[in-house]
Amino acid sequence: MNHARPLILGLAALFSGYHILLGIYSLNLPRSAGPIVAAMLVYGIASVASLWPTSPTRMSLGLAFFNVAVCGALPLVVGSQLNGSFNNGYATWYVAAVGTLLTITATRKRPALAFIGAGFLVVHTLWWAGVGALGSMGVIGSVVWVAAAALLSRALAKAARDAQQFSRAERQAARWQAAQEAHLYERQVRLTHTNRLALAMLHDIVEQGGELDAAQRQECRYLEGAIRDEIRGRRLLNDAVRDQVMLARRRGAIVTLLDEGAMDDVIDEQLERVLNTLAAAIAGTTADKIIVRTAADGSDTAVTVVGLRSPNPTTVSFGHDDTGDEVELWLEIPRELQVPQRL
Repeated sequence: MNHARPLILGLAALFSGYHILLGIYSLNLPRSAGPIVAAMLVYGIASVASLWPTSPTRMSLGLAFFNVAVCGALPLVVGSQLNGSFNNGYATWYVAAVGTLLTITATRKRPALAFIGAGFLVVHTLWWAGVGALGSMGVIGSVVWVAAAALLSRALAKAARDAQQFSRAERQAARWQAAQEAHLYERQVRLTHTNRLALAMLHDIVEQGGELDAAQRQECRYLEGAIRDEIRGRRLLNDAVRDQVMLARRRGAIVTLLDEGAMDDVIDEQLERVLNTLAAAIAGTTADKIIVRTAADGSDTAVTVVGLRSPNPTTVSFGHDDTGDEVELWLEIPRELQVPQRL
């Protein structure tokens, strides 16, 4: 539409200028040429303002009122210099000029004011030249052009709104489809990894009829924790983190991984560096409880790691009141890895 606008404006300008040429050609018919030239000048100003290339699609209210005023003045000024009882030929150029200016006004989304101007043209023609002049002078054609422009402008506006709605619906459908495909892929990856983890143990359970010894039951607990990590840990996991978490659990530590979605926008290479740093942190701590969770959205920190050590049983037995866990590790791993701040 933007590429076609200069062409449309150019054609409208040529058409508007054509009416002025007709007026100049017939200047010998009016009783005085002065009012006719003034009418041409005002009409030219209104046409230029209405067809200005940088103007918005919707005409300003002030310009629309000015156009209606011009369209009301042209019949009065030009008609005052002509005899309505005779066929004035091209001297009635103002009829087509008014129709053109009002068509432009209606196209630029001011149809109500355009119809007011067209109504004034009809009333003036009936009063000045009679009913027969409506057809011979082209008044009916001018009114039809204004009505057609108003209907076309309304239809185009509705089509534009519908196109925007369809485009918005298409984007929403595309986002929904992408999200569903991502969820499906995520489920497939998690199920594949879970199957790889638990398949051997499930075979053992079936073969032994559910009768497991203490070591096997403990191994099932480790597998349960690993499966829970796949669900709650999501992007906090790579092979290095999985290995270190399992080693920490086998030595008796309680490990909790919580991915709350704050790292979904971290790119793969950067994510791998963060996870390798996390794996090294888990490997380097002897804490009894390890809590790993993603930081809040908008934070420069990607992951927070907290390691807690249970109080010394001998300290409690001697009557100390402080039985809370002690912080053995506090680590904030930034999104842009430099040197993590470790306490």
